[in-house]
This record gives sequence, C-alpha cells and structure tokens, in this order.
Amino acid sequence: MAIFLNKESKVIVQGMTGSEGSKHTKRMLAAGTKIVGGVTPGKGGQTVDIDGTMLPVFNSVSEAVAATGANASVVFVPPKFAKAAVLDAVDAKLPLVVVITEGIPVHDTAAFFAYAQSKGTTRLIGPNCPGLISPGLSNVGIIPADITGPGKIGLVSKSGTLTYQMMYELRDFGFTTAVGIGGDPIIGTTHIDCLRAFQDDPETEAIVMIGEIGGDAEERAAAFIKEYVTKPVVGYVAGFTAPEGKTMGHAGAIVSGSSGTAAGKKDALEAAGVKVGQTPSETAAIMRAILKG
Repeated sequence: MAIFLNKESKVIVQGMTGSEGSKHTKRMLAAGTKIVGGVTPGKGGQTVDIDGTMLPVFNSVSEAVAATGANASVVFVPPKFAKAAVLDAVDAKLPLVVVITEGIPVHDTAAFFAYAQSKGTTRLIGPNCPGLISPGLSNVGIIPADITGPGKIGLVSKSGTLTYQMMYELRDFGFTTAVGIGGDPIIGTTHIDCLRAFQDDPETEAIVMIGEIGGDAEERAAAFIKEYVTKPVVGYVAGFTAPEGKTMGHAGAIVSGSSGTAAGKKDALEAAGVKVGQTPSETAAIMRAILKG
C-alpha cells in the first residue's frame, strides 16, 4: 500500500508543454506513472510526443478530467501563473494536486490554500517541493525514481535533497511512500497529515520525519506523535549550525530568538519518544537499527 499516491493514480501535468514540464513528464513516465495528459491554457487540442507516448493537451483541468478521468495533477508552471493553475485544479475537484513550483508569492499560496480548504475536495502538496513517490507504483514530481524500491518505511520531509539522501541511505529497506512537503511558510500538507496517513497505513512499519529550523511545525508534530502515533518514528532537524536570524534557503527556515531552533525541535521530538539523529546518516543508522531489531 501507499499514502496519497498509488498505481491507480491518473496524473495530468499542468505546464506539460514547457521545458520543465516536458522534461519531468518524461521522467515520470519512465518511472511508471500513469500520465494521461497535460494542461496549458491556449494550447488545448494539441498532442505532445514524449518519447513515443502521445499525450493530449487541454485548456483547463476540468476538460482534462472529463476526457481522461484524471484524479491527480502536478503543477510545473511559473510562479506568476501558479495561483491560477491551482485554482483551476481545485475547481475540477481533483483529489490530489502537487505543486512543484518554487518562488510563489506567499499571498498567492495563502489564497489558493484557503480556497482548497473551503472546497474540501483537494489535498495540496507543496508548493516548493519535490513531490512524492510510492516506489514501484507512481512518482509525481521531481524525485529520482531509481534511488530506492518499495518497502516498509514512510518518509515525510521538508527538504528535497534530504528526501533523496534518506531514500538512498535506507534503500536496502525501501519505502511505502516518500513525501516532500516543501519548505515555504504556507504548505498544503503538513508533517502531521503524513504522520496520520502513515500511522493508518498497514504496510508502513516505521516513519522517518525530516524537519528544519524555523516555525513550530516540528513541535506540533511531536505533540501529535505523542498522542496518536504508535509506530517507531526517527527524526532529523536540518539547521543545527544555522546562524540566528538568517534565512536559509527555504522561506520558512528562519530562527527568531529562541523560537524555531534545531535544538528546541530535537528536544520536543525526543520528549515524544522520537529518536533524533544529529546528521542524516546517523538518522538512517538509527532507523536501520530499529528495523533490524
């Protein structure tokens, strides 16, 4: 089994006719993802050849859903068009919309997140994220599909590169699903959302959670783990050496005074029974020991 994404997922690519969209459509198809078409306003009726796979292009997500039965979308459009693209997908009542685009203005994200919440039919993942992969079943986004195979670990991470590293380090055990939730101040799916889904998934035996400095998402996740999660959770918090007050790559990774520090997050997670590594490799070693033991 997997969370959010499986072999039955029928995916459309918003922005498929652009350079990034076409490049990653090719990669997702090679990974076995069921891509059924693309959406680029003004280019409806065209057909795109992706390595011999002919994919139709539609003007809107609703048109694409009506023609293909799509139930998921991945957004590869420039930041200034991202809000309209996500609203289009939400209006089409897609259950899953994965927003890869980085650099979306926070007020735009706030608007489409609030709209999706008000409709109650769409799960957003991202923005500014690598997407998610259920190895051997489907891959939506930019996560390399050949790092690992299917297995028993669930992974939720704010960081794209650390997602890849953890998948590689634990490739001998494999994953049910790895979800990159993104590092912006406002994101559609949180650590808690993924922790709940992994706890409820009978095939997931253990969970790796990767956070980073800034905000209080990891502290809230720790409280949720203590209350709800019975499976072993291993954690890592990126940013132990980050200087105070400095923005570190992700827009949400800002430490203010004593709030949002890696040490504070580590303490909160450990108080909830989570074993926390000081490095990604140490985190993977802790998980390996749990699974072997």
